[in-house]
Amino acid sequence: MNTPQGIYRSEAGARAVRDHYRGLLERWSVPNTHVRVPTREGETFAVACGPETAPPVVLLHGSGTNTAMWMGDAAVWAEHFRVYAVDVIGEPGFSAPSRPPLGSAAYAGWLDEVLDGLGVARAAVVGASLGGWLALDYATRRPERVTRLALLCPGGIGRQKSGWMLKALLLRPFGRWGQRRTLEAVAGLRGAGTREFLDSMALTFAHFRPRMERLPAFSDDALRGLPMPVLAVVGAHDAMLDSHETARRLRRCVPHATVHVLRDAAHSIVGQASTVHHFLRGPSGT
Repeated sequence: MNTPQGIYRSEAGARAVRDHYRGLLERWSVPNTHVRVPTREGETFAVACGPETAPPVVLLHGSGTNTAMWMGDAAVWAEHFRVYAVDVIGEPGFSAPSRPPLGSAAYAGWLDEVLDGLGVARAAVVGASLGGWLALDYATRRPERVTRLALLCPGGIGRQKSGWMLKALLLRPFGRWGQRRTLEAVAGLRGAGTREFLDSMALTFAHFRPRMERLPAFSDDALRGLPMPVLAVVGAHDAMLDSHETARRLRRCVPHATVHVLRDAAHSIVGQASTVHHFLRGPSGT
């Protein structure tokens, strides 16, 4: 699946998703530049903002999304950091459609080349969902390159749930309305303030083929080996991941980690820009 047609249902659908994404990027609220980095997996797209001499922070979004999910947060973090919001390969952004096996070392090799192409030797990494898994995978393989690790509803720690899939199958015949209801149930987002995001996601999933590969779980030893400061924020009502198991394992295996379980949140973690910003600006080392 290394062609745009492979991760989309049609070329017309791919164009629709990309055109919508391009429009979102035009609304980025702080001065920014678009960067394209050649890698072994194909070209990787990133949005860079914030002072060029400030400490670097790399953002990795979740599955089925792209760098646009960080627009609001990046504006906060760019005040004190050089922010690089990276489009993950194989997802509906502007990076290559390559999807190497998740259990391989390919993603760490890809991120090595991305960081090298950006001129970044070491950086704080913020990841959400699949991006949280990628951030953890990189931190376990390249701890010397990760200064801080912030994880929002990360995969690979707590059990991956499957009950939501039945609801998705039942709602699939209802088209865009059904897709929107599925996203509401899985992400836990409702209300007028989330309408634009849900509409954007519904458009994406009308044309995009999501990954079907389960996220490999990290061993206790891999988690215990994390030397850098770690922040994890999870939602108590996450329909996709066992967030309580995520919290328990992190507290047991990474005792220096700061772990927050949001009582009223589900899989989509929003409104945490200040919390992450405070963590990123904290004293180095633990």
